[in-house]
Amino acid sequence: MRHDVFISGFGGQGVLLAGNLLGYAAIHEGKNVSFFPSYGVEKRGGAAMCTVVVADGEVGSPVVGSPSVSVILNQASFDKYASRVKPGGICIVNTSLVDTGDFDRGDIELIPIPMNDIAVQLGDARMVNMVAVGAYAAKTGVVSLQSLEEALRETLPERNHKYIPANINAIEAGAQECKKYS
Repeated sequence: MRHDVFISGFGGQGVLLAGNLLGYAAIHEGKNVSFFPSYGVEKRGGAAMCTVVVADGEVGSPVVGSPSVSVILNQASFDKYASRVKPGGICIVNTSLVDTGDFDRGDIELIPIPMNDIAVQLGDARMVNMVAVGAYAAKTGVVSLQSLEEALRETLPERNHKYIPANINAIEAGAQECKKYS
């Protein structure tokens, strides 16, 4: 078993935290992981992306040219990266910020999730990354929601552990929304 995901958005959306969380959750399940973060010099507002590769066996290069799954959080990322998803792959899109418009790839599954709207309904727009991770986990089954919950303690700084219940709610909300497309 080998899974790869490319997550992209702008700085401040928690793209790298989402990738890191997926990695720790996979490690909790005894899987091998490669995490490859990248971000622009701007930090907030600039480009942020990461690749996570999860496998039962050895993981080679963390560089993935055509990902099996992309999780895209903003319009610029969609315009730049949606076309790179490999045929038969999945593109999970934050339709709160992305207009998929004329995107026409019949060879991939496009899953529209209003991630920002869901995060705002939960009371914190910053939870968009957790909504995204929950949707990804529910769609692919790469990691369980339970493993994501356990990994939050390792991924979040201790001063933010008081937000773990809110993060869990956002993960579960993303998973629930994604189940509409299963």
